[in-house]
Amino acid sequence: MVARRGFHSTRAQMGSPYHYPEGPRNNLPFNPMTKFFAFRYWTFMGVGFAAPFAVAYWQTNKNQG
Repeated sequence: MVARRGFHSTRAQMGSPYHYPEGPRNNLPFNPMTKFFAFRYWTFMGVGFAAPFAVAYWQTNKNQG
């Protein structure tokens, strides 16, 4: 006979409504509540997007000598 597996129908109880006891945004490696967060974020995203195009341009136009 095959043994029945004991699946639970109730979810695990959490002591806090958040995943971390310290609260929301605590598990992020940066602080989104700082004054210049939006500027730093979009600068990082812009450089990350432009870097492959800049490298490709540099590689195609560098000296062949």
